[in-house]
Amino acid sequence: MNIKALLIASLGGLSLIQATLSFADNTNGKSLYVQRCAMCHGADIKGTGPLANKSNPPTPDLTTPAFKKRLNEYPGVIVSSVILRPNGDLIPRTLRENGVKVPPHAWSVKDFRDLNQYMSDVISKTR
Repeated sequence: MNIKALLIASLGGLSLIQATLSFADNTNGKSLYVQRCAMCHGADIKGTGPLANKSNPPTPDLTTPAFKKRLNEYPGVIVSSVILRPNGDLIPRTLRENGVKVPPHAWSVKDFRDLNQYMSDVISKTR
């Protein structure tokens, strides 16, 4: 095998590894979203989940241009600030009032990044 062929094969292998890693991260983001967010925000992230109209205020549509802009400008910050908000009884209260039990989760920086990426991917496909 000549050097050029070896280089091309190596690059192909690296892109496959990169695609696999991206898929793995997106799988984590999707899993977190489905388990912890979709009940209110819906699979489409438009605030269409079964609990969307049971929260006060109602669950927002996260596919709006304003939210998409915030998500792009502050990657991970928006997601983490909602999940970890200091006054944050809104989400637990809505779940508690509707008999939904979500087990505690030890959030990692990777989880925030993966969830942010998953949401960004879904939002970019809806607009």
